[in-house]
Amino acid sequence: MPVRKAVLPAAGLGTRFLPATKAVPKEMIPVVDKPGIQYAVEEATRCGIEDILIVTAPGKEAIADHFAASERLEAQLRSVGKNDELALVRSLSELADISFVTQTEPLGFGHAVSLASEYAGDEPFVVMVPDEIVPEPLEHEVEPLARMIEVFDERKAAVIVVQEVPGEEISAYGVIEPGESWGDVVEVRRIVEKPRAHEAPSNLAARGRYIFTPDIFDALARTPGGIGSEIQLTDAIGLLAAEPQGCLAFVYAGTILDVGKKIDYLRASVELALRREDLSKPFKEYLMERARSLEP
Repeated sequence: MPVRKAVLPAAGLGTRFLPATKAVPKEMIPVVDKPGIQYAVEEATRCGIEDILIVTAPGKEAIADHFAASERLEAQLRSVGKNDELALVRSLSELADISFVTQTEPLGFGHAVSLASEYAGDEPFVVMVPDEIVPEPLEHEVEPLARMIEVFDERKAAVIVVQEVPGEEISAYGVIEPGESWGDVVEVRRIVEKPRAHEAPSNLAARGRYIFTPDIFDALARTPGGIGSEIQLTDAIGLLAAEPQGCLAFVYAGTILDVGKKIDYLRASVELALRREDLSKPFKEYLMERARSLEP
């Protein structure tokens, strides 16, 4: 079956961004002028996926509110003639067919994915981590999710996206041991969660985009809980890699922006602002002026 569904896990506490995330879901923190999760939804729709499930947690109702129609706001914008803003607000509720499921206990990334079993049914689906923003590709760049879908259509096996990362950052990711390769696609022999640099099987790290068949739910059911009874998706991917169907990785050399940590969030904000036609020139001028003012 074609890939036409996406799951966005958005149930994490976001403790790295406290105190902001005490009342605001981390996925709703603006990156330039859009919440992080909106970038993921837009990415999915660019690749033809308009059926989306968002896994939330208690207290994260703002995510659903963001993508729902707002008659009161629309009426107010209409009454004062702010037609551009009205069109922008309306477009949010028309982006995709979005549904929600609640993860009532913080039992890990893998558990959040397992809650999509009824939604996925017998179809393949995408998992997209909202903390990892894939901006709209520049002219020379590939749309990674579109390429992953191509690989899945050809091989009918799970596909994850990986990137080369420097040794000092390896311990922040799940890292694969690559096997046979076919151009930009490699076999995943195994995957290790957050290894120390000298123990990592390679420098190819998973970067928050996955395509699974429903076999992932059986693998998650067989995955033991770790610290705090959390179920890790990485462990379930390791089980898939050991199966005859196996698991593949698309090695992506383009831009993926991590907004899960403060310094990365700031870098992502700068990168996305510099890609905007309405902001690039004045923002670049400001950055250059600020850099000159800091010179000794």
